[in-house]
Amino acid sequence: MPAFQSPMINLYSRDLPRAAAFYAELGFTETFRTPASGEPIHIELTLDGFTLGIATLEAAKTHHHLSAGEGRSVEIVLWTEDTDAAVSMLLGQGVPLLSPAHDFLDGSLRAAWVADPDGNPIQLVERRRISV
Repeated sequence: MPAFQSPMINLYSRDLPRAAAFYAELGFTETFRTPASGEPIHIELTLDGFTLGIATLEAAKTHHHLSAGEGRSVEIVLWTEDTDAAVSMLLGQGVPLLSPAHDFLDGSLRAAWVADPDGNPIQLVERRRISV
């Protein structure tokens, strides 16, 4: 069975800078953004060991073919060493697939989405080593 680690929650926002500023005012500190310069599509903030990701609705639709913002605005994120193996195991258990495994961020990440029994999205994601 694939091991999961570092759970976090992603929110989808119609106004990412406004949402990030709101959480920063609550004490969250920005730890990651992509792209590194220019208009961000995803920002991660931490507070007391908890990581909150905020992504644009457009990024969810364009990059991952998810219908975020249509009744679902939160997802659970589970980091894994092998996204494809995790998806295969869960599909074998009858878990619904929302978005098949695919590479993004220039191939540095591989992710897929499945649904929990209530239809809530769960992102399964791994960091990939990029050969130079």
